[in-house]
Amino acid sequence: MKTLIAVIGPTASGKTDTAVKIAQYLDTEIISADSRQIFKEMTIGTAVPDNDTLQKVKHHFIQTRSVTEYYNAYMYEQEVISLLENDIFKRKDTVVMCGGSMLYVDAVLNGIDYAPDRDEKLRAELWKRFETEGLEPLKEELKRLDPKYYGECDLKNHARVIKALEVCIQTGQPYSSFRKGEKKQRGFDVIRIGLNFPREILHERINKRVDLMFENGLLEEAESLRKYKGLMPLNTVGYRELFDFFDGLTDLETAKELIKRNTRRYARKQITWFGKEVENRWLNPLEDEDKIMEKLQKL
Repeated sequence: MKTLIAVIGPTASGKTDTAVKIAQYLDTEIISADSRQIFKEMTIGTAVPDNDTLQKVKHHFIQTRSVTEYYNAYMYEQEVISLLENDIFKRKDTVVMCGGSMLYVDAVLNGIDYAPDRDEKLRAELWKRFETEGLEPLKEELKRLDPKYYGECDLKNHARVIKALEVCIQTGQPYSSFRKGEKKQRGFDVIRIGLNFPREILHERINKRVDLMFENGLLEEAESLRKYKGLMPLNTVGYRELFDFFDGLTDLETAKELIKRNTRRYARKQITWFGKEVENRWLNPLEDEDKIMEKLQKL
């Protein structure tokens, strides 16, 4: 039986280094499960592994798309499963998947519901309405077209409201009708390795990572991407705070502190989400390497 080893956990928990060690030990390859590292223009703010790391082990789904291209978790699921079944698993018995994008990981491990292709014109019209009218009219329209999803949706998340409205208008069917939530059966086993640190250490690692990003040129990278700030990939921690700085809505030091704060908040969401996958049995990558190796030696 083929096996996918999923190295998951919050940001700054040492997933990349651990995944590389595992892949080297098993002589295999790594599939990135990071929804932002897939975009070639976003390097510093997404903590793309450096060239030395990428040369140690072959990585897939790293900087293969442009921020101007439409991409979603359903497309990712289809491409990953195809790559596994038609290529890597024909050459290797095990593959490592590494990343912290919750929806992308879930799409591969459990499957994701089909969604219609994006209607560029309709999406642009809805975003224009959001910019000129605000979120409330869009929420009211969603409530009318799909009361079921309206009751489930995070109504503060304008991107989700717009996406649901787009599907409702485009297909004439409620967005919720596409959300089956049925777990798909996979033709491979899955071993989950959840990495985390004690809260204080994780927060310290996050803060240091943000400082390093600025040293490496995050401000300049964000400025070069400012023209794309309305695109979905750039609605990301580390970029949107700097876009506010460029627009004069905040000062640089405040933007930097907001990036740290919002990254810590995102890490808490990841811990809650991935905690269900690993039953809150977290491993410390610096202290539990022997336990990780025990899992691998059982393969």
